[in-house]
Amino acid sequence: MKYKFNLFLILLLIFPAFSLVRAQNEQGEKIEYYQMEPLDDSLFIKIQQEVFIDPPDPKAEIIADLRDPNNQTISIKGVLYPFLALKPETRAKIITYPFKLNLEEQINFGSVFSRVLEKLRIQKVFTPPTLYQISSTLGYINPFLQLFGGERFGVPIKQDIGLSFGLGTPYSGPLETNIVEGDFHILGFYGGVLGKVDALSETLNSKYYNGIYVTNGYQIGYVVPFGNFFEFSYQHIITPPTKTDSIYFNRNNIDSLNLKSKILNGSYYSWELRYPISILGSTRAKFYVAKYLNELHLGFTGRELSLAGSTFDFGFDAMPSSDVRQPEYIFNLMVQKIAENWGSSAFALGPTLVLSKDNKGNFGAVTVLFNVRLKIGTSL
Repeated sequence: MKYKFNLFLILLLIFPAFSLVRAQNEQGEKIEYYQMEPLDDSLFIKIQQEVFIDPPDPKAEIIADLRDPNNQTISIKGVLYPFLALKPETRAKIITYPFKLNLEEQINFGSVFSRVLEKLRIQKVFTPPTLYQISSTLGYINPFLQLFGGERFGVPIKQDIGLSFGLGTPYSGPLETNIVEGDFHILGFYGGVLGKVDALSETLNSKYYNGIYVTNGYQIGYVVPFGNFFEFSYQHIITPPTKTDSIYFNRNNIDSLNLKSKILNGSYYSWELRYPISILGSTRAKFYVAKYLNELHLGFTGRELSLAGSTFDFGFDAMPSSDVRQPEYIFNLMVQKIAENWGSSAFALGPTLVLSKDNKGNFGAVTVLFNVRLKIGTSL
C-alpha cells in the first residue's frame, strides 16, 4: 500500500509540468516586452557575440523591450544594450522569435492559479542532438561536473583525445558509494582507474545499507563508431576486498530483510544503449538502458532544460534489478540561474530523492539530499 502511495505521489509531482501546456501568441498577439526562452542556442550566442560578450552563454537571460520606438533595448543578464547595436537580421529574428514570455501580461485574481501554467510551452519539446552528442569520439566531452553520480566530466586535450572524471558511478545517488573514476580517451577508446574516497559515503550517510563500494581497480571501454549510441566496457578489481573491508562495508546490513551493500570483486562486463536527443532546448540529454556492474539501469538525464523561463537539470534512474542490492529509483532536479551575472549558468542546485526499501522493509524515501552541478566551460 505504501509503495502505491509513493508511486502516486511521484507521478503527481512530475507529470503535471509536462501535461499542462498551452500554445503561445494565440491569434497573433503582439508582444513588445518579453523574455526570450533559451531554446535557440545559435541565436542566443549570435546576439551576445554582436555586443562583444565573451564567452557567450546559450542559456543567458535575454529580455527585449520594444515598447518605446525611440528607446528600444535588449537586456542580457541584467545589462542593457541598445537594440540598434544588433545587426538588422538579428533584430528581425528577435522580433519574430516564437518563444516569448510576456512581461506585460495582465494580473488578476485568477493569476495566482494560472500564471505558471500559461507560461508553459510545448512547441519545441524535441529537437535533434548536437554534433558532440552523436559523435563516438567526441561524446565524452562534457562541461558539467556533478557532485554525486551523473555523466562524467570530460575535458578535451585535442579533439578526440581527452580526460574524464567522475564522483560515484554514472547511475548512483548521493553518498551511496565511495567510487571515484578517472579515464583517458582516444578515438572512442577509453581506459582508467576506479579508486575510492570513503568520505564520499561516510560524511552524511554512515548508516546506508544499499551502497556499492570498491577497493581499487581499472576499466577499459569503447564507443561503437556508428553514432554515440552503444558503449561497452570491462571493469576489473585489482585488490580483492579483505575480511576487514567486508565487515566495514557491510556494517549496516539487515540480513533478515535482505538489505545488503555491494562490494566489488572480480571482473564485470558492462554496456549502455542510449539515444542522445535535445529536449526542451537542453544542451545535453539522453535516454538509456544499461547494465553496469551486474545491475540493470533505465533512465533519462538532461542538462539545461528550459521551461516557463526556468533552466534546470533533470534526471531519473531506475535500477529494477541487482545481483546483491535492493532495487532503487533516483530522481535528480537541479535549478540553474540561482546566482547573478556569470554565476547564473555556473552551477545548479537541487534535491535528489532515492526510493528503495527502508530499514523496516517498506518501500519509501531512503535518501533526500541536495546535489550540485558545476558548469566548467561553455555549453556544447
